[in-house]
Amino acid sequence: MSDTLERAVEATLFAAEEPMSVDALAAHLGGIEPVDVRAALAALTGHYAERGVQLVERGGRWHFETAPDLAHLLRREKEQVRRLSRAATEVLAIIAYHEPVSRAEIESIRGVQTSAGTLDVLMEAGWIKLAGRREVPGRPVIYATTPEFLDHFGLASRRDLPGIDELRAAGLLDPVDEAMESAMQFTPDDDEMDDANLAD
Repeated sequence: MSDTLERAVEATLFAAEEPMSVDALAAHLGGIEPVDVRAALAALTGHYAERGVQLVERGGRWHFETAPDLAHLLRREKEQVRRLSRAATEVLAIIAYHEPVSRAEIESIRGVQTSAGTLDVLMEAGWIKLAGRREVPGRPVIYATTPEFLDHFGLASRRDLPGIDELRAAGLLDPVDEAMESAMQFTPDDDEMDDANLAD
């Protein structure tokens, strides 16, 4: 049964148009128990670990992708590079490290106003989404990152976001960026936000 299930999961993911969660796979395969699907995924992950394609999880969803060391062989000659402004980069970082977060909270951390256009750019890129409303007076809209954000930056989850020391060691912080250091502190507990903060 396990070999048959592994083959079924493998075939389903190969044919899927987008990454699939464990629950989605279980439902697609006729009500298979999620625990059995996870076991099949674990076995397939090991099987593909050293191959040209690998089975990876991004934001709780699974898909096959080219092994990182072979990506250059399949890269198109012309790539459309999405360049973000400094403001958009700062906003994206704040949302990633503090989600869900409102526009007012973003502005409080940055110390300057954030234009609607900056948020629109990030939403059009598919990297952030509306995540409901905060249950406080005025019920402001709150924003969070998307599975596409994790996939684009090669992150399995927000727990893989680099810390300040890693960013500094990589030379990605200049003196101005140092002022944002406290704003980008991230702990695993931030990943599990109270559902009471979200609107139905």
